[in-house]
Amino acid sequence: MQTRNLLGEFLKSRREKLQPADVGISGGYGRRRTPGLRREEVAEIANVSTTWYTWLEQGRDVAASREVMENIARALLLSPDEKLHVMRLAGFGDLPDWSAPAAVPPLEPGLQKIIDQLHYPAILVNRRTEIMAWNRQAPRLLYDFLEDPVMGRNMVWSIFMNRYLQERVVNWEEFAAYSAAILRAYHGQSKGDPWYEAFAQKLSEESPEFAALWDSHDVREKQVQPFVLNHPDLGPLSFEINTFAHINGNEDLHCCVYSPLAGTGTEEKLDLDAQKTP
Repeated sequence: MQTRNLLGEFLKSRREKLQPADVGISGGYGRRRTPGLRREEVAEIANVSTTWYTWLEQGRDVAASREVMENIARALLLSPDEKLHVMRLAGFGDLPDWSAPAAVPPLEPGLQKIIDQLHYPAILVNRRTEIMAWNRQAPRLLYDFLEDPVMGRNMVWSIFMNRYLQERVVNWEEFAAYSAAILRAYHGQSKGDPWYEAFAQKLSEESPEFAALWDSHDVREKQVQPFVLNHPDLGPLSFEINTFAHINGNEDLHCCVYSPLAGTGTEEKLDLDAQKTP
């Protein structure tokens, strides 16, 4: 899908989520047959013509300055993550051209050594949310992604299709929504890569929960994220996921470290487990 179509779809989804009262509109424009703001209302707030804004939502090739896009972001009350997403799609940010995806470079041996030294679960993941490397704590304490060698190593697929995670992750709904929004943001950043559309369509056919989240067009940037799991042997484990991106200049790779949340007893459980595990 062309970047301008992604931009138009996203703007439409944000407009439809807003109510007139959210932007200080009371009455006007007659009775509403559909939810959300009307295009002319967004255009008026952003100080652009209704025709031009309509063309922008329709994915037409129209020119937009940074100032105009910032006005639209303010008119739609976009969050910082949403505004960043829009500015990238509008051409005011670096978007890698993956129309012909290059071969995945071999993982540097030093990276594997680093995560092997970590006491906490750690994985190296690419922008398709595929697990490229891991330490031994990851499959033992999180979930056994080695069990399914085909799709089990894709984090988003596993979150929605792995019954163990659905049953064991206490904050599954929150984590699932966050994961789908991260994937949607990656999709917007990776123009020309047909993998995202194909993957989203396939997973949407298998998971109604993912389909609903994907259709919401919500986007998020990577941030500290809680992950609470009822482990079958260790009981409740509470982590926060910290992400380190752009590793050794590789835009496609990031490292996720699952650090125990202080005061939850998780650190003590991991220490005891490490003493028992050879």
